[in-house]
Amino acid sequence: MRKRRPSLLRSRDAADSGKVGMVELFFDLVFVFAVTQLSHTLVADLSLSGLLQVGMLLLGVWWVWIDTSWVTNWLDPERIPVRLALLLLMLAGIGLSIAIPKAFDSRGLLFALSYTALQVGRTLFFLWAVRREPVHMRRNFQRILVWTVVFSTFWIAGAMTTHDARMVWWAIALLIESLAPISYFWVPGLGKSSIEDWDVEGAHLAERCALFIIIALGESLLVTGMTFAAREWGRATSMGFVNAVLGTILMWWIYFDTGAKRATKRIERADDPGREARSAYTYVHVLIVGGIIACAVADELVIAHPHHGQRLELAIILGGPILYLVGNATFKWITNDRRAPPLSHLVGLGLLGLLAWPTFTHVLTPLHVALLANGALLVVAIWESLAVRKVAEALLGDE
Repeated sequence: MRKRRPSLLRSRDAADSGKVGMVELFFDLVFVFAVTQLSHTLVADLSLSGLLQVGMLLLGVWWVWIDTSWVTNWLDPERIPVRLALLLLMLAGIGLSIAIPKAFDSRGLLFALSYTALQVGRTLFFLWAVRREPVHMRRNFQRILVWTVVFSTFWIAGAMTTHDARMVWWAIALLIESLAPISYFWVPGLGKSSIEDWDVEGAHLAERCALFIIIALGESLLVTGMTFAAREWGRATSMGFVNAVLGTILMWWIYFDTGAKRATKRIERADDPGREARSAYTYVHVLIVGGIIACAVADELVIAHPHHGQRLELAIILGGPILYLVGNATFKWITNDRRAPPLSHLVGLGLLGLLAWPTFTHVLTPLHVALLANGALLVVAIWESLAVRKVAEALLGDE
């Protein structure tokens, strides 16, 4: 009898089955570069068109990363074939990142080809890796392959057109890709996947997404430090730098103090972890990452021009914290059995909304707006931290 080759899937029985592999962390280094490219691209073209383009590119980068995280949730990154596949994907990711600043110009084809190589190549590899595994797993990725080929066609078609047409083609590609998980990858003749097919290792996916948040926060500190180091130091620029560092700390606190840990415990105990993995991590986390990138751009603008700014610059300064709080509020709402988003986050959003009132934006400088925006984040961080600890103490007292 022929001996069956060892499976490339993770062993779910081991105590460390959800451990993030070193090669996964190495793979993530490409996305440090990608996130930096996104923020620099927006600073270089701070306009409504530039904002839309960077938003589209961010969504594309996110889909590449989160789809890969789903695959390595099933496959064992310590196996040599899986490791080699990740390294090859990493090379394609470098091409993707290099193309970002001119993706809507001269490097559109490089971006589209790199994107397609990542998405289609990874799916084909997974189908090869699970060729001897249960049929439902193969069917799931056969459906995913069909969707991937369809939206990749739009990426390539867009790269072959002019700037304005490219935005339309790529927007359609992103729309198709975003609808795919919601539709359970339904394909005529192949049917659709089910939540049971997405039996993920919850702790692994939660840790992967938390690490991406760390990547984005680290990029924020990098951009802030480089901008401040290149400027003439004065009172306003120094205040802007200190405020930027404080803002990064507050964003870390709001996500990691209680929310991330409670969400990890929730998905670990869930009967259908795939449902929460899809909603709370696959979709919602891109809002959190987008907020961090916008805050990094805002910090750079404040340090460079603390006393005067255009209306769009002020919108970025407030929009970053707003987007970040919306993402966190939605994430915690989904993962903590809340009837509504956290009150602390709603209050914080209300305070930021007041700052957006035209009366304030006409009299406040970018530095003042940034300081007050961090004040709103500080309220959220302190409020939630105290509230969660009070509830925990009450529960311990009942016991």
